[in-house]
Amino acid sequence: MSTVIAVGAQWGDEGKGKIVDWLTPRAELVARFQGGNNAGHTVVVDGETTVLHVVPSGILNDGSINLIGPGVVIDPATLLEEIDALCERGVLRDPSRLRVSGRAHVILPWHCALDKARERAAGEHSIGTTGRGIGPTYEDKVARRGVRIADLLRPESLREKLEELSKAKNFELTQFHDEETIDVEQLHSQAVEWGKRLEPYVDHTGRILDRALKAGKSVLFEGAQGTFLDIDHGTYPFVTSSNCVAGAVCTGSGVGPTKIDRVLGITKAYTTRVGSGPFPSEDHGEMGEALRKAGSEFGATTGRPRRCGWFDAVVAREAVTVNGLTDLAINKLDVLSGFSEIPIATAYRIDGKLTLDFPMTLDEVIRAEPIYESMPGWSEDIRSVRRLADLPDNARRYIEKLEALVEVPAAFVSVGPGRDETIAMHDPFGG
Repeated sequence: MSTVIAVGAQWGDEGKGKIVDWLTPRAELVARFQGGNNAGHTVVVDGETTVLHVVPSGILNDGSINLIGPGVVIDPATLLEEIDALCERGVLRDPSRLRVSGRAHVILPWHCALDKARERAAGEHSIGTTGRGIGPTYEDKVARRGVRIADLLRPESLREKLEELSKAKNFELTQFHDEETIDVEQLHSQAVEWGKRLEPYVDHTGRILDRALKAGKSVLFEGAQGTFLDIDHGTYPFVTSSNCVAGAVCTGSGVGPTKIDRVLGITKAYTTRVGSGPFPSEDHGEMGEALRKAGSEFGATTGRPRRCGWFDAVVAREAVTVNGLTDLAINKLDVLSGFSEIPIATAYRIDGKLTLDFPMTLDEVIRAEPIYESMPGWSEDIRSVRRLADLPDNARRYIEKLEALVEVPAAFVSVGPGRDETIAMHDPFGG
């Protein structure tokens, strides 16, 4: 048995989908444990690009069982759209390869409507949500009034839940935001249809995990977003509505902490962020724009241009601490080809004081001035490289510098978007 958590070590969009796809042949189960369709994992296989928002990225590898755990919030329409597309391509031929927890909470139309209305009302103080209803759904979950996937399979009791919820939801929509109400009868009919179509996939995913671990099978846990979007450990309030760190695997999938072997932190060779919030190493100039262009940095879910900047070792060290990282996966090294010098933020200066640690409060992060150390760049195209020793000397030294600053070894270096465009130094599963 071997268990590995793949978690984002920055502000999301680190390329987790590609790394999960690469690791899946070594895992018999792949489990998603938090977030919703505000995440977008892009995987390129044989030149074909697939963007998955809810279904685990491991689905693209034949033979693996993919689980959506109780910590995930699910938009049934989005999930069914992904299922249909995967079925049409012949990727998902058997429902047994995708199991959805009956305990996962459902994103309903009023969640999306309220998400967008609240963002509009906030104006310049909005936090830049995707408008997918993630926050309002988690809000209902912790208030103990949420609708779960299993509820979709029980039409009569579902009707009572929806009617009760509609009172508060429609009141807020009409009285606070001047929006239209959500018709409960229409919603109930739609939800019942969702339940019928999803029923073949609904299961007790915690029991599946338990049986797999007892049988000695390998499991890969796939996270969404990234460490600094975590509701507790991120740059609050510019964060998502769930826990993105490795510890959330236990509650979000239903497995005990003693079952975890390795934690793989996924990071880009530089840094990006989507939406509002502080970003100390952001480059607002021509080099930042060059990073965006070279890296095709646009959100997989929203299409929004990502804010771009340099690798931040202060951020990475904090990610090591809160996740217990044992390995790194460094993505998009190829994007840095052509830069004559590559800055790395090694420390911050806050109110005149130098610190190596990520600040506790948002105000401190906003005031943080990054201290940069520049590394010499390289001009060679590295996408065909498959061994670390074959990288240009400066590219190899850059990787070694990141490892030294973070004090965690790199297991992977990605040199292109394709599945095979990967340098593997060691396998977290022990192979």
